[in-house]
Amino acid sequence: MRGQWFIDGTWQPLEEEESNLIEQEHLNCFKGQQLQESFDMEISKPVDGKEAIHSLKLSRNHVDWHSVDEVYLYSDATTSKIARTVTQKLGFSKASSSGTRLHRGYVEEATLEDKPPQTSHIVFVVHGIGQKMDQGRIIKNTAMMRDTARKVEEKYFSNLATHVEFLPVEWRSKLTLDGDTVDSITPDKVRGLRDMLNSSAMDIMYYTSPLYRDELVKGLQQELNRLYSLFCSRNPEFEEKGGKVSIVSHSLGCVITYDIMTGWNPVRLYEQLLQKEEEELEEGWMSYEERRLLEELYLTKQRLREIEERLHELKASTISKPPVLKFKVENFFCMGSPLAVFLALRGIRPGSSGSQDHILPRTICNRLLNIFHPTDPVAYRLEPLILKHYSNISPVQIHWYNTANPLPYEHMKPNFLHPSKEATSAPEPESASAAPSPTTSPVMVRRHYGESITNIGKASILGAASIGKGLGGMLFSRFGRSSATPQTMETGKDGPEGDEKKATTVGTPPLPHSSSGFLEPTVELEHRIDFELREGLVESRYWSAVTSHTAYWSSLDIALFLLTFMYKQDQEEADKSSLDTI
Repeated sequence: MRGQWFIDGTWQPLEEEESNLIEQEHLNCFKGQQLQESFDMEISKPVDGKEAIHSLKLSRNHVDWHSVDEVYLYSDATTSKIARTVTQKLGFSKASSSGTRLHRGYVEEATLEDKPPQTSHIVFVVHGIGQKMDQGRIIKNTAMMRDTARKVEEKYFSNLATHVEFLPVEWRSKLTLDGDTVDSITPDKVRGLRDMLNSSAMDIMYYTSPLYRDELVKGLQQELNRLYSLFCSRNPEFEEKGGKVSIVSHSLGCVITYDIMTGWNPVRLYEQLLQKEEEELEEGWMSYEERRLLEELYLTKQRLREIEERLHELKASTISKPPVLKFKVENFFCMGSPLAVFLALRGIRPGSSGSQDHILPRTICNRLLNIFHPTDPVAYRLEPLILKHYSNISPVQIHWYNTANPLPYEHMKPNFLHPSKEATSAPEPESASAAPSPTTSPVMVRRHYGESITNIGKASILGAASIGKGLGGMLFSRFGRSSATPQTMETGKDGPEGDEKKATTVGTPPLPHSSSGFLEPTVELEHRIDFELREGLVESRYWSAVTSHTAYWSSLDIALFLLTFMYKQDQEEADKSSLDTI
């Protein structure tokens, strides 16, 4: 927060709106008057006998000035007024009984060097459904994410001079939508549950409504642009020095943000469907009269489109249309996102190219990343919408926060989810790891979606083989997941050629034969998009299904993941300069 007036003792700043009103009144009354030369907190005592020389009424409080540097804030709540009356009758002064002393300026003097680090990257944090139920929740969630990111910055990125700033985007509370119509038609029985559903799940229905969808889109779009303009006005060097902008969206916020960036509109989809119906009609048999009328209709529509295009061109030449967003999005992080379902229902189908452009062009957003917890019931994968065979390739596992020397995400090879029927149908992981399919590498065996059993490095696999198939092998396969550290992967990379033959890495071209006997497709994604949090070793999946959708904000693993991608260029430049120095 920006602060001018601070509360005595705690030195917390007043709310900006109240602070501005007090500052304006203070300058009007006392501008030009001399302050005390020495500012010593020990000798400044509360005023007992002085009368207030000036007063200002605020919405819930009032402020009294006893002198130029003796200012007190009083609450106007009924209980506070009663308490003041009682204490004053007992002989206590108004200021000492219920007043809160205010100070203009902070307790520590500022120096020229005393300024926050240069912000090179701002992150807009967009909420999903349920904000109407708890209006300040996105601010609290963003504060949690910011605090977590600060810890990660201090540990891993302290050598960089710049830093990332997280800014909450609260778009729901300003919308009117249907007013109170839905509330008026809600029955009174089980009212608490119904109100909760009206304040949360109803947002999805509003977004699918042709009447209110535009209001939601414009609400978020205008708030993003307002916050960006406000930030740039307070940080004029941000744009000059090439500052970058990323967006972290949660739940339904991912879908709305995506539609803003791409300009998707349901009207366009409706027009495409009509065109498809016309083509199907042309292919079927029809009488001469029907065909003649259909041709006339087709020519009329074509003429109408030409006129509309000319009209749009004329408007565009006279009025330059501003961009939808005032900034280009560097990274778009989706958390617990149902975006894939919305895209599938809009007709998006897998293609033959591994480019992100199939769903989000790189000209709009440089990188799309989909983060989810394995048990989050709202989250869906995006990669199978680009290349279908990625439905059988596991998402990339996000590193734990305390992993030493993690393998860079771009170097992590894809693993199959269900390489063979034997591996997936085995009741116990021991049997799967003890007798793998001859055509399947042990690296590929997985027990459940999102839970790797023996996803470990080659050196670890050879170590298990030397232990044998007895109790040691069983224990190793049971705890193989916890030992799946990037260090063992790197050790395996440098192993001898004989080791390479024994344990081939999945995903390296040419891809191996699958258990069904055919060669797997060789097309791969340019960049991985789906990233999955690791499940805890003692985590209940049923409980996680309830809590996981809202558990992203305070995760150290996610904070490290976000900063890894946002600091990527700065980190590479710092590493390069240090190597040049050496």
